[in-house]
Amino acid sequence: MAALTDSTATISDLKKKVLAFVRERDWEQFHSPKNLSMALAAETGELMEHFLWATPEASKAIAADPAKRGRIADELADVIIYALEFANTTGLDVAAAIETKMEANAKKYPVEKSRGRADKYTEL
Repeated sequence: MAALTDSTATISDLKKKVLAFVRERDWEQFHSPKNLSMALAAETGELMEHFLWATPEASKAIAADPAKRGRIADELADVIIYALEFANTTGLDVAAAIETKMEANAKKYPVEKSRGRADKYTEL
């Protein structure tokens, strides 16, 4: 089987791969929305640890550092795996959810008001 990459894998491929992994281990019994959302938050915290106390510029250097990149990629993978398993468990369609959210965000953050600004939509 060829290695998966962003340019070759679909969300469906990834969801199936995660689901197969979970089912082989009989872990579905532990994967409630509550537990998965908590695991997702924990893994996100582990990703954030790599950048704790770094300036924005330093964080870019950390992300580019070949010695640290593998560990950062592992944490990102954990976050995405738990998000995909959350979608599997709840029956949510990831692509549809992203599309809907992007449409809502486009209304909340119109280009003419938000370009180059980091303000919350209520402050635009």
